[in-house]
Amino acid sequence: MQRGAKVGIVGGVVAGMLGVAGYGVYNVLDALNSDSVSSKSASSAKSTGPPEAKEITETAADFLAAWSSGDAAKAASLTDSPQTATAALTGYKDKAHVSAVKFTPGPAAGAKVPFGVAATLAFQGKTSPWTYDSALTVIRGASGKPVVQWKAAVVHPKLAEGASLETGTAKQPTLDFTDRHDKVLEPAKYPSLGRFFTQLRTKYGSKASGGTPGIETWINGADGTVTETLQVIVKGTGSKFPTTLDAGIQAAAEKAVLKRSGSAVTALDSRTGGILAVANNPATGQNLAFGTQLAPGSTFKVLTAAALLKAGVKPGDPVSCAVQFAAPQGKPYTNVEKGSNPKADFRWDFANSCNTGFVRLYEKIGPDTLPSVARDSFGIGPTWNCGVQCVEGKVPGGTGDEKTSEMIGQGQLQMNPLTVASIGATASTGRFHQPRMVPLDVIGEPVAKAGGLSSGVTSDLRSLMHTTAVSGTAAQAMRGLQGSGCGAKTGSAEAGATQPNGWFLGYCGNVSVAAVVLNGGHGGDSAGPIVAAVLKAS
Repeated sequence: MQRGAKVGIVGGVVAGMLGVAGYGVYNVLDALNSDSVSSKSASSAKSTGPPEAKEITETAADFLAAWSSGDAAKAASLTDSPQTATAALTGYKDKAHVSAVKFTPGPAAGAKVPFGVAATLAFQGKTSPWTYDSALTVIRGASGKPVVQWKAAVVHPKLAEGASLETGTAKQPTLDFTDRHDKVLEPAKYPSLGRFFTQLRTKYGSKASGGTPGIETWINGADGTVTETLQVIVKGTGSKFPTTLDAGIQAAAEKAVLKRSGSAVTALDSRTGGILAVANNPATGQNLAFGTQLAPGSTFKVLTAAALLKAGVKPGDPVSCAVQFAAPQGKPYTNVEKGSNPKADFRWDFANSCNTGFVRLYEKIGPDTLPSVARDSFGIGPTWNCGVQCVEGKVPGGTGDEKTSEMIGQGQLQMNPLTVASIGATASTGRFHQPRMVPLDVIGEPVAKAGGLSSGVTSDLRSLMHTTAVSGTAAQAMRGLQGSGCGAKTGSAEAGATQPNGWFLGYCGNVSVAAVVLNGGHGGDSAGPIVAAVLKAS
């Protein structure tokens, strides 16, 4: 039989059972490949460049055939890390309890070969079909032969290095998470919530009364803790667990971030700090919404404006917007938005995000002003107990260029959409409520407190943000959301990348929403539509 015919068979029928039937399929595939192994190996051993297309296809087929047959050692020998791969592939069968598996390879994209997985999980006489997609990459090994570049994600795309799969009786009883209207939140409908439900169950599951654990497949992180449940084989019985989320707003958030890769959004109830929605794209991996530490760009001017208003600046005060401005012995600043307006007042500078207008007011604040306003009025500084993992913002303050950079949302500031949404909530109500995903009595820990803003500062801030939403840089994104109870602020933050990160903060009524798009450029164009979509669903 010609080699080309054999490759076609191998690529199209990489399937098997991890048992007697599986080994039978492997033996057939092995026999198909046996007459050319030596010549292929010898040829590869002499090669030093990247694997050729035929080598990539054949290596992927051989690896998947060995894996599907249950021969972990043989499959691992076709990788660049046999020992690690053997342990992972053995665990796939013995610890994750995959009793049968079929692989369907897709067309190679360069050295990367995607493949579909159709597996059967079996534990204590209970079975469940399990499907997902993964991929592998073929490289030239140290011996010159093409091999699979081993990564934990080959086994499952959600596996980080050092993590593993396990199937068994869940460590905690099943909890049905409900939104603020007592509606059960089905994890499959809201992919961004999976990590948070796992955290809530791990942290608070023991407080739930009654219930019996189900049989599940989950990910054990490198530290041994459960990071995410992937499949429920037998659902346990449990009780409802209340959250502050809103199913309708969450659905809108999940849909909105799909339009921009590397995006995240958070929505808060301004009256309570309750987290109404959180979504990331991608839904797994880095938690941009709660866990990142990025400069927030001009969305931080809301807090800077509060500090300046407290210092006596009025919205109507003349503050010229120059093309370029530098404080004495300081670096020069330019504007991302409109170039200049020599007749501008502070309201115009805020609404049009004039950097030089803000920096021109550097003498109004001291090196500790922004950190103290952040801590005492906006609750940024103390530890936040959100009920789930979250990273509160950091406002270090400073002198010289650090102070002026922080005034316009740059420098060493560290924020995420959760922090920025909270800034918006405080600006719109004058009161700080620490963000959280669960009721206060469930958290059982002290939450951060802050004094909020005076009525005068709150009124002026709301007026400035309303102007921005109606006629400033946020007007296009906020179209249809420009009522008296709405306000917004755009932002673009340089991050050493090709384009700045795009930020947007907006509120209407009792809902404050913030979004970021990595390398998104202008915040009004990239993050603005995400925020607007969530606000319209509120």
